[in-house]
Amino acid sequence: MLDTQELIDSFSEFKEFKNIDRVTMMNILEEVFKNMLKKRYGEENTFDVIINPDKGDLEVWRNRTIVPDGEVEDENAEIAYSDAIKIEPDFEIGEDVSEEVKLEEFGRRAVLAMRQNLVSRIHELEKDSIYKVYKDRVGEIITGEVYQIWKKEILILDDEGNELILPKSEQIPSDYFKKGDSVRAVVSKVEMRNNSPVIILSRTSPVFLERLFELEVPEIFDGLITIKKIVREPGERAKVAVESYDDRIDPVGACVGMKGSRIHGIVRELRNENIDVINFTNNSMLFITRALSPAKITSMKLNDENHRADVFLRPDQVSLAIGKGGFNIKLASKLTNYEIDVYRDTDDDQEDVDLEEFADEIEHWILDELKKVGCDTARSVLELSASDLVKRTDLEEETVQEVLNILKAEFD
Repeated sequence: MLDTQELIDSFSEFKEFKNIDRVTMMNILEEVFKNMLKKRYGEENTFDVIINPDKGDLEVWRNRTIVPDGEVEDENAEIAYSDAIKIEPDFEIGEDVSEEVKLEEFGRRAVLAMRQNLVSRIHELEKDSIYKVYKDRVGEIITGEVYQIWKKEILILDDEGNELILPKSEQIPSDYFKKGDSVRAVVSKVEMRNNSPVIILSRTSPVFLERLFELEVPEIFDGLITIKKIVREPGERAKVAVESYDDRIDPVGACVGMKGSRIHGIVRELRNENIDVINFTNNSMLFITRALSPAKITSMKLNDENHRADVFLRPDQVSLAIGKGGFNIKLASKLTNYEIDVYRDTDDDQEDVDLEEFADEIEHWILDELKKVGCDTARSVLELSASDLVKRTDLEEETVQEVLNILKAEFD
């Protein structure tokens, strides 16, 4: 037979119930016990349930008034004098009797049902509490520990042992975690699935980068510098437009810090993602110029109606504007909301040859690599040195040398 102590023990220590305060816990226990009393006696008002979480014990007392023998009309509220003096010989008619009800009297089945009911109520409350807590924390950075790794997601536990999910799609491509690792991420969304809260984290969200800036740059946290917009290609490159309402503060300098001190920590956290911090301006032409940095623009034609920008650069600046993998121009377009087209600005009318003309001598994947960095003609490739091409493309030095020899031969 389950006794009271066993029952209390089966609910674990009170302090182990996460997110449920003691008062709520006591109320649940009392309510569940009173429901059991109501089922057994059809009444629960004449009972007192006393819970002592510190000692881990629980008592149930039945309160009745003593009436003369044969005059008991309500067994729940009254007790015959002859029964009362069995409890305490000194009792007299009209007095109140408090009698302890032992858990054993309810029977094993009733106690087990009550335990099941209690555990289920606590779990429901916990789920509801976790949902509410994390619903208010969306957009906040949290630190957790990797508990389990699956193919499509990672299970992370926070300081209180709550389960959080970091999907593969929300991880930086070069992220690598093993069990026990500490992970920082932003709470992306919280939803209920099958009555359970599911907390989704993200390391690829622009919000994650924004929060990291707030942590590293006091002026942003204090509101002296505002982040106007962030665009990211996670793990590769990010562009952050900032603005200061105080002329004495250089927003870009404040974000980067002395010798890059402030931005280094962010770059490390984001697996060496290149971060360009740019001064925001409402002048579209100037904003596009800054967004395409480090490339230097010669001239520009804007079509505000279609949100298109034709940008002209010196041949040696084209690949800089496009960037490795085309990330620089892609992010500049997202940041400025302009479709940017890059054109070579040359003073001479030298004969040039489209790279496609060399398809018989140079493999297609090599031509594609060159085009990715903005080289679509023979001269645009020859304007760059071999080491430059190796650095900007995924081509081997030997391959680059062969390509240069083929292209030089065309003009020789």
